[in-house]
Amino acid sequence: MEHKYVPETIGFLLGKVCRANRAFVSEALTEVGLYAGQEMFLHHLWEQEGLTQSQLVENLCVQPATVSKMLDRMEKGGLVIRRPDVEDSRVSRVFLTEEGRKLQNAVGRVWEQQEQRITAGLSMEERVLLRRLLLHVLENLTKDT
Repeated sequence: MEHKYVPETIGFLLGKVCRANRAFVSEALTEVGLYAGQEMFLHHLWEQEGLTQSQLVENLCVQPATVSKMLDRMEKGGLVIRRPDVEDSRVSRVFLTEEGRKLQNAVGRVWEQQEQRITAGLSMEERVLLRRLLLHVLENLTKDT
């Protein structure tokens, strides 16, 4: 069987799309004082404060060391604070500071700008279809094989 030329594959194109998306978002986040990836941590805490580090690992699908390093940086930056769990002092829970809460609107604007940029020139039907197809692709890539 003859293989497709790699740059013609959907996976290759998805990789390029992801890198371009991340580059734009990273630059825009820098303008509000965040590093790439920190907005994802904040998003989970905006949804539910007091998560444990292990819950963040699971929610973000990253390694424990990644969460630990990111939280160290965000704590030094005054965005989050870690406190011992009231029932189990071996567990620490992560809470937003006022500074971390204030960033929610700015981060929302960054993602709204990116959404407009991504979907420029697409009809509403095409946007809905693109979202549905990407959700299907994500399911394909994350389900157990």
